[in-house]
Amino acid sequence: ALYAGNGSLVPPATSLKESQAAGRTSVLVFYLDDSSTSKAYAPAVSELQRLWGRAVDLMPLTTDALQGRPIEGKTDPANYWHGRIPQVVVLDGSGRVLLDEEGQVPLEAINKAVSEATGLPAPKGISTSLSFNELNTEVQTR
Repeated sequence: ALYAGNGSLVPPATSLKESQAAGRTSVLVFYLDDSSTSKAYAPAVSELQRLWGRAVDLMPLTTDALQGRPIEGKTDPANYWHGRIPQVVVLDGSGRVLLDEEGQVPLEAINKAVSEATGLPAPKGISTSLSFNELNTEVQTR
């Protein structure tokens, strides 16, 4: 699973700099581990991983490391963070921002932007109303 059993998100396997250098679609999700709002959004992040798999670089980023430091250019996630959580940013392979929204961003909006960035059709069968424990059960039983 993308997140731990308590709803915390696992850090990304790749950096934004690496993703953009490879020309891949990047989905940045800014959050805080100790935020109930972020934990409530964790199932949506996991659903993005389930729906898109390796077609995108999904990057859950805790904002603690972004605060109070200089921005180091367009491949620095801090360049896109507005100071609120959760926030989702979708960048195509050339670094063009296709989605930049704060709050509980609907999966449909993210999928539309990712579809535009990748040229792949948006997936069907989206689950949006599950808690993280219910999502674990549903994904395992399918």
